[in-house]
Amino acid sequence: MKARNAVRRGSLNLAALAVFAVTIFPVYWMASTAFKPTRDINADTPVFVPTRLTLEHFRTAIGADGFGTFWRNSLLVTVVAVVLALLVALGAAFAVARLQFRGRRGFVLMVFIAQMAPWEAMLIPVYIIARDTDMLDRLAMLTLLYFIFTLPFTIITLRGFLAAVPVELEEAAQVDGCTRLSAFRRVTFPLLAPGLLATSLFGFITAWNEFAFANMLIVKNQDDRILPVWLSSFSNTFGTDWGATMAASTLFALPVLILFLVLQRRVTTGFVSGSVKG
Repeated sequence: MKARNAVRRGSLNLAALAVFAVTIFPVYWMASTAFKPTRDINADTPVFVPTRLTLEHFRTAIGADGFGTFWRNSLLVTVVAVVLALLVALGAAFAVARLQFRGRRGFVLMVFIAQMAPWEAMLIPVYIIARDTDMLDRLAMLTLLYFIFTLPFTIITLRGFLAAVPVELEEAAQVDGCTRLSAFRRVTFPLLAPGLLATSLFGFITAWNEFAFANMLIVKNQDDRILPVWLSSFSNTFGTDWGATMAASTLFALPVLILFLVLQRRVTTGFVSGSVKG
Protein backbone atom coordinates (compact mmCIF):
# COMPACT_ATOMS: atom_id res chain seq x y z
CA MET A 1 0.00 0.00 0.00
CA LYS A 2 2.81 2.38 0.89
CA ALA A 3 4.61 1.59 -2.37
CA ARG A 4 1.41 2.25 -4.32
CA ASN A 5 0.89 5.57 -2.56
CA ALA A 6 4.49 6.54 -3.24
CA VAL A 7 4.13 5.74 -6.95
CA ARG A 8 0.89 7.68 -7.13
CA ARG A 9 2.41 10.65 -5.32
CA GLY A 10 5.44 10.56 -7.59
CA SER A 11 3.26 10.45 -10.70
CA LEU A 12 1.25 13.43 -9.51
CA ASN A 13 4.42 15.36 -8.71
CA LEU A 14 5.83 14.64 -12.18
CA ALA A 15 2.57 15.73 -13.80
CA ALA A 16 2.56 18.92 -11.76
CA LEU A 17 6.19 19.56 -12.69
CA ALA A 18 5.42 19.07 -16.39
CA VAL A 19 2.48 21.49 -16.23
CA PHE A 20 4.65 24.01 -14.39
CA ALA A 21 7.43 23.70 -16.99
CA VAL A 22 5.03 24.17 -19.92
CA THR A 23 3.42 27.14 -18.21
CA ILE A 24 6.58 28.92 -17.11
CA PHE A 25 8.69 28.36 -20.23
CA PRO A 26 7.13 31.20 -22.34
CA VAL A 27 7.69 33.60 -19.43
CA TYR A 28 11.29 32.42 -19.04
CA TRP A 29 11.91 32.74 -22.78
CA MET A 30 10.52 36.27 -22.81
CA ALA A 31 12.62 37.41 -19.84
CA SER A 32 15.80 35.63 -20.94
CA THR A 33 15.52 37.03 -24.47
CA ALA A 34 15.19 40.52 -23.01
CA PHE A 35 18.60 40.07 -21.34
CA LYS A 36 20.34 38.23 -24.22
CA PRO A 37 22.77 40.02 -26.49
CA THR A 38 21.65 40.36 -30.09
CA ARG A 39 24.14 37.72 -31.17
CA ASP A 40 22.40 35.06 -29.03
CA ILE A 41 18.94 36.11 -30.22
CA ASN A 42 19.86 35.83 -33.90
CA ALA A 43 21.83 32.60 -33.51
CA ASP A 44 20.82 29.68 -35.75
CA THR A 45 20.62 27.39 -32.71
CA PRO A 46 18.34 28.54 -29.87
CA VAL A 47 20.32 29.77 -26.88
CA PHE A 48 18.39 28.76 -23.75
CA VAL A 49 20.91 30.27 -21.31
CA PRO A 50 22.35 33.69 -22.23
CA THR A 51 26.12 33.73 -22.67
CA ARG A 52 26.11 37.14 -21.01
CA LEU A 53 23.49 39.58 -19.75
CA THR A 54 22.83 42.98 -21.25
CA LEU A 55 20.47 45.87 -20.48
CA GLU A 56 20.69 47.31 -23.97
CA HIS A 57 17.23 46.09 -24.97
CA PHE A 58 15.64 47.63 -21.88
CA ARG A 59 17.27 50.97 -22.66
CA THR A 60 15.88 50.75 -26.19
CA ALA A 61 12.37 49.96 -24.92
CA ILE A 62 12.35 52.68 -22.28
CA GLY A 63 13.75 55.19 -24.75
CA ALA A 64 11.02 54.47 -27.32
CA ASP A 65 8.64 57.30 -28.16
CA GLY A 66 5.70 57.50 -25.78
CA PHE A 67 6.79 54.77 -23.36
CA GLY A 68 6.42 56.97 -20.27
CA THR A 69 3.12 58.43 -21.48
CA PHE A 70 1.57 55.06 -22.26
CA TRP A 71 2.79 53.63 -18.95
CA ARG A 72 1.16 56.53 -17.10
CA ASN A 73 -2.08 56.13 -19.08
CA SER A 74 -2.29 52.40 -18.31
CA LEU A 75 -1.61 52.91 -14.62
CA LEU A 76 -4.12 55.76 -14.34
CA VAL A 77 -6.91 53.92 -16.15
CA THR A 78 -6.33 50.68 -14.23
CA VAL A 79 -6.09 52.18 -10.74
CA VAL A 80 -9.11 54.47 -11.15
CA ALA A 81 -11.25 51.65 -12.57
CA VAL A 82 -10.31 49.25 -9.76
CA VAL A 83 -10.89 51.81 -6.99
CA LEU A 84 -14.29 52.79 -8.40
CA ALA A 85 -15.29 49.14 -8.73
CA LEU A 86 -14.31 48.43 -5.11
CA LEU A 87 -16.25 51.40 -3.77
CA VAL A 88 -19.43 50.70 -5.71
CA ALA A 89 -19.25 46.92 -5.24
CA LEU A 90 -18.76 47.25 -1.49
CA GLY A 91 -22.03 49.14 -1.13
CA ALA A 92 -23.88 46.80 -3.51
CA ALA A 93 -22.52 43.68 -1.80
CA PHE A 94 -23.52 45.01 1.62
CA ALA A 95 -27.05 45.70 0.41
CA VAL A 96 -27.39 42.22 -1.11
CA ALA A 97 -25.82 40.36 1.83
CA ARG A 98 -27.38 42.30 4.72
CA LEU A 99 -30.59 43.96 3.56
CA GLN A 100 -33.92 42.49 2.48
CA PHE A 101 -35.59 44.40 -0.35
CA ARG A 102 -37.87 43.69 -3.27
CA GLY A 103 -35.98 42.61 -6.38
CA ARG A 104 -32.95 41.38 -4.44
CA ARG A 105 -32.83 37.99 -6.19
CA GLY A 106 -33.37 39.58 -9.57
CA PHE A 107 -30.51 41.97 -8.94
CA VAL A 108 -28.15 39.11 -8.00
CA LEU A 109 -29.25 37.18 -11.09
CA MET A 110 -28.52 40.17 -13.33
CA VAL A 111 -25.07 40.54 -11.79
CA PHE A 112 -24.30 36.89 -12.56
CA ILE A 113 -25.58 37.30 -16.13
CA ALA A 114 -23.40 40.39 -16.59
CA GLN A 115 -20.39 38.43 -15.33
CA MET A 116 -21.04 35.57 -17.73
CA ALA A 117 -21.57 37.78 -20.81
CA PRO A 118 -18.60 37.61 -23.22
CA TRP A 119 -16.84 40.93 -23.64
CA GLU A 120 -16.30 40.39 -27.35
CA ALA A 121 -20.07 40.46 -27.91
CA MET A 122 -20.12 44.07 -26.69
CA LEU A 123 -17.40 45.43 -28.97
CA ILE A 124 -19.76 46.88 -31.58
CA PRO A 125 -22.40 48.22 -29.13
CA VAL A 126 -19.72 49.88 -27.01
CA TYR A 127 -18.16 51.47 -30.08
CA ILE A 128 -21.53 52.84 -31.23
CA ILE A 129 -22.26 54.25 -27.76
CA ALA A 130 -18.81 55.85 -27.54
CA ARG A 131 -19.18 57.33 -31.03
CA ASP A 132 -22.67 58.73 -30.42
CA THR A 133 -21.67 60.26 -27.08
CA ASP A 134 -18.46 61.76 -28.47
CA MET A 135 -16.34 59.60 -26.11
CA LEU A 136 -14.00 58.06 -28.67
CA ASP A 137 -10.28 58.63 -28.09
CA ARG A 138 -10.87 59.45 -24.43
CA LEU A 139 -9.28 57.73 -21.46
CA ALA A 140 -12.43 58.47 -19.44
CA MET A 141 -14.42 56.11 -21.67
CA LEU A 142 -11.81 53.39 -21.29
CA THR A 143 -11.79 53.84 -17.51
CA LEU A 144 -15.58 53.64 -17.34
CA LEU A 145 -15.54 50.52 -19.50
CA TYR A 146 -13.00 48.72 -17.31
CA PHE A 147 -14.96 49.75 -14.23
CA ILE A 148 -18.10 48.17 -15.70
CA PHE A 149 -16.29 44.99 -16.67
CA THR A 150 -14.75 44.40 -13.23
CA LEU A 151 -17.81 45.43 -11.23
CA PRO A 152 -19.90 42.19 -11.47
CA PHE A 153 -17.04 39.94 -10.30
CA THR A 154 -16.25 42.37 -7.49
CA ILE A 155 -19.86 42.39 -6.28
CA ILE A 156 -20.12 38.59 -6.39
CA THR A 157 -16.85 38.07 -4.52
CA LEU A 158 -17.47 40.66 -1.83
CA ARG A 159 -21.02 39.36 -1.35
CA GLY A 160 -19.58 35.93 -0.55
CA PHE A 161 -17.13 37.37 1.98
CA LEU A 162 -19.83 39.51 3.59
CA ALA A 163 -22.22 36.57 3.84
CA ALA A 164 -19.52 34.60 5.66
CA VAL A 165 -19.17 37.25 8.37
CA PRO A 166 -21.75 36.59 11.14
CA VAL A 167 -24.26 39.39 11.33
CA GLU A 168 -24.25 38.93 15.11
CA LEU A 169 -20.88 40.68 15.23
CA GLU A 170 -22.42 43.85 13.84
CA GLU A 171 -25.45 43.53 16.12
CA ALA A 172 -23.18 43.19 19.16
CA ALA A 173 -21.32 46.33 18.13
CA GLN A 174 -24.61 48.20 17.75
CA VAL A 175 -25.63 47.09 21.23
CA ASP A 176 -22.37 48.61 22.50
CA GLY A 177 -23.35 51.95 20.98
CA CYS A 178 -22.11 51.82 17.39
CA THR A 179 -24.29 52.93 14.53
CA ARG A 180 -24.86 50.51 11.67
CA LEU A 181 -22.28 52.28 9.54
CA SER A 182 -19.80 52.43 12.39
CA ALA A 183 -20.31 48.75 13.18
CA PHE A 184 -19.63 47.87 9.57
CA ARG A 185 -16.52 50.04 9.46
CA ARG A 186 -15.09 48.80 12.77
CA VAL A 187 -16.10 45.13 12.74
CA THR A 188 -16.95 43.87 9.26
CA PHE A 189 -14.69 45.90 7.04
CA PRO A 190 -11.41 44.63 8.58
CA LEU A 191 -12.59 41.04 7.97
CA LEU A 192 -13.04 41.83 4.26
CA ALA A 193 -9.35 42.55 3.67
CA PRO A 194 -8.63 39.28 1.80
CA GLY A 195 -11.75 39.73 -0.32
CA LEU A 196 -10.81 43.30 -1.19
CA LEU A 197 -7.29 42.23 -2.08
CA ALA A 198 -8.51 39.33 -4.22
CA THR A 199 -10.96 41.47 -6.17
CA SER A 200 -8.48 44.32 -6.59
CA LEU A 201 -5.88 41.88 -7.92
CA PHE A 202 -8.38 40.44 -10.42
CA GLY A 203 -9.52 43.89 -11.47
CA PHE A 204 -5.97 45.14 -11.89
CA ILE A 205 -4.95 42.17 -14.05
CA THR A 206 -8.14 42.46 -16.14
CA ALA A 207 -7.80 46.17 -16.83
CA TRP A 208 -4.02 46.13 -17.24
CA ASN A 209 -4.03 43.35 -19.86
CA GLU A 210 -7.14 44.37 -21.85
CA PHE A 211 -6.39 45.05 -25.51
CA ALA A 212 -9.44 44.78 -27.78
CA PHE A 213 -11.46 47.73 -26.46
CA ALA A 214 -8.40 49.91 -25.99
CA ASN A 215 -7.36 49.26 -29.58
CA MET A 216 -10.86 50.03 -30.86
CA LEU A 217 -11.70 53.12 -28.79
CA ILE A 218 -8.36 54.95 -28.90
CA VAL A 219 -7.53 55.49 -32.56
CA LYS A 220 -6.91 59.12 -33.51
CA ASN A 221 -5.40 60.49 -30.30
CA GLN A 222 -2.21 58.44 -30.10
CA ASP A 223 -1.13 60.13 -26.85
CA ASP A 224 -4.04 58.44 -25.05
CA ARG A 225 -3.01 54.91 -25.99
CA ILE A 226 -2.16 52.42 -23.27
CA LEU A 227 0.66 49.90 -22.99
CA PRO A 228 -1.03 46.83 -24.59
CA VAL A 229 -1.83 48.80 -27.76
CA TRP A 230 1.64 50.34 -27.85
CA LEU A 231 3.19 46.93 -27.36
CA SER A 232 1.28 45.49 -30.32
CA SER A 233 2.91 48.04 -32.64
CA PHE A 234 6.32 47.78 -31.00
CA SER A 235 7.60 45.19 -33.46
CA ASN A 236 6.56 47.44 -36.35
CA THR A 237 8.55 50.29 -34.87
CA PHE A 238 11.71 48.28 -34.31
CA GLY A 239 11.39 45.76 -37.13
CA THR A 240 13.18 42.56 -36.15
CA ASP A 241 14.55 43.85 -32.86
CA TRP A 242 13.18 40.95 -30.81
CA GLY A 243 15.34 41.87 -27.83
CA ALA A 244 13.65 45.26 -27.46
CA THR A 245 10.24 43.69 -28.03
CA MET A 246 10.81 41.12 -25.29
CA ALA A 247 12.20 43.79 -22.97
CA ALA A 248 9.06 45.87 -23.49
CA SER A 249 6.92 42.79 -22.81
CA THR A 250 8.85 42.10 -19.62
CA LEU A 251 8.35 45.66 -18.42
CA PHE A 252 4.65 45.37 -19.25
CA ALA A 253 4.28 42.18 -17.17
CA LEU A 254 6.33 43.46 -14.24
CA PRO A 255 3.62 45.46 -12.38
CA VAL A 256 1.20 42.51 -12.37
CA LEU A 257 3.95 40.18 -11.14
CA ILE A 258 4.95 42.55 -8.34
CA LEU A 259 1.34 43.09 -7.28
CA PHE A 260 0.69 39.35 -7.21
CA LEU A 261 3.81 38.63 -5.15
CA VAL A 262 2.86 41.33 -2.65
CA LEU A 263 -0.80 40.28 -2.29
CA GLN A 264 -0.82 36.52 -2.89
CA ARG A 265 -0.22 35.56 0.75
CA ARG A 266 -3.05 37.74 2.02
CA VAL A 267 -5.36 36.61 -0.76
CA THR A 268 -4.89 32.90 -0.09
CA THR A 269 -5.16 33.03 3.69
CA GLY A 270 -8.52 32.70 5.44
CA PHE A 271 -10.22 36.02 5.99
CA VAL A 272 -10.81 35.45 9.72
CA SER A 273 -7.25 34.36 10.47
CA GLY A 274 -5.92 37.13 8.30
CA SER A 275 -7.91 39.74 10.19
CA VAL A 276 -6.74 38.41 13.55
CA LYS A 277 -3.11 38.52 12.45
CA GLY A 278 -3.55 41.99 11.03
